[in-house]
Amino acid sequence: MPNRYRWFVVGVFFCFMLLHQADKLLIGPLLSDIRAEFKITESEAGLLGTGALIVGAVLYPLWGYLYDRFARAKLLALASAIWGLTTWFSAVARTFPLFLVARSSTGIDDSSYPGLYSLIADYFPPSMRGKIYGALQLAIPLGYLLGLILALMLGPVIGWRNVFIVTGSLGIVLAFVIFFGVRDLPRGKAEPELADLPETTPIKFELKTALALFRKRTLIPLFIQGFFGVFPLNIFSFWFFNYLETERGYKSDEVLPTMGIAVLMIAAGAFVGGASGDWLFKRSRRGRLLIAAAAVLLATMLLIITLNVPADSKLLFGVLLALTAFLILWSGPNVISTVYDITVPEVRSTALAIQYFIEQLGAASAPLLVGLMAENLRLQGHSTPLGTAILVIGGGTYLACGLFLLVAALVVPRDIKALRDQLQQRADSIRAGDIPAN
Repeated sequence: MPNRYRWFVVGVFFCFMLLHQADKLLIGPLLSDIRAEFKITESEAGLLGTGALIVGAVLYPLWGYLYDRFARAKLLALASAIWGLTTWFSAVARTFPLFLVARSSTGIDDSSYPGLYSLIADYFPPSMRGKIYGALQLAIPLGYLLGLILALMLGPVIGWRNVFIVTGSLGIVLAFVIFFGVRDLPRGKAEPELADLPETTPIKFELKTALALFRKRTLIPLFIQGFFGVFPLNIFSFWFFNYLETERGYKSDEVLPTMGIAVLMIAAGAFVGGASGDWLFKRSRRGRLLIAAAAVLLATMLLIITLNVPADSKLLFGVLLALTAFLILWSGPNVISTVYDITVPEVRSTALAIQYFIEQLGAASAPLLVGLMAENLRLQGHSTPLGTAILVIGGGTYLACGLFLLVAALVVPRDIKALRDQLQQRADSIRAGDIPAN
């Protein structure tokens, strides 16, 4: 396969993730306008974030199964089309209940990433995956920044509904690009043990193979940490814009540079974290997870310090926020790479779908929990109800995430060795003719 084409596929998927994240996270920067139009409370606003996350969580197992059974590129094109259509639905909804249904329906395509990451794993070997996944996850914070720019620059000019029309239309365009431009590959094509075989994985998806995932010792703590791990990012994307305006006294022209710098630091951290994980993985099979755990625990400490900075110390707050943001996504590419380091190619989409399903179950409650806690603290006369809710829920869950990553790091070498041995046995059987090559 031409090296240039591999990077073309990465570029297409980066655009897909960038624009999809911009659309998905656009709700946060537009929340003030949406609340004003529909006249809704903080807890009702929290439902807008929670609804889509619940829909996405419920559908993760289904998408994972479909990606392991059928052509991943075509399914990704379908997901992009669904993204466009459901976003258009959001733009035309005229009542809050209908708008809530529309925004919740956008979660249907949010479950598409396991197939994307699985396909990329067949384009690049294990030694490069952390960097590639880190580069792709740049799109998550950059998508938020793009959504922020669209909200602040286009929103006042064309209205928040037409901003959704713009992002939904881009989803339809990308559906055609993926359908006609991206090729599927045999599952396991980039594994070192299988790379020189004519067809690398004649083994098809089987339920017993998927169920065996729950017997891998590393996956259990990874699944548990996933429940807590994305709370902070979801809270940041949904509530932080509103927090800066209402409790730290930021004006509109101060919010964009502050959030922009933080988001760029998150993006830089995603790549640096993935590259660092690759570097340490070459020296220790625990490397990826040790890097992830250290970053998460340090980010927790910085978050506590940052949110306790007085509101009038904007420079200090901005610097500490940027440092905290830099560490937020270090774990992401390393967790994905670790899941693929210990699972056979034919169930990788399912494995990551289970990981994301559990993540979404936790993350789905994050916006609503923060809204409910903030309302309760406000009724009690608390001076910074939203900031306190962000600190308690975001900081507490991130600390738990770091501890479970450390547990996973202790047991991962055995599962990595078991996979490499299994793939080598599979390759030997194909060469000996015990398993047909195609």
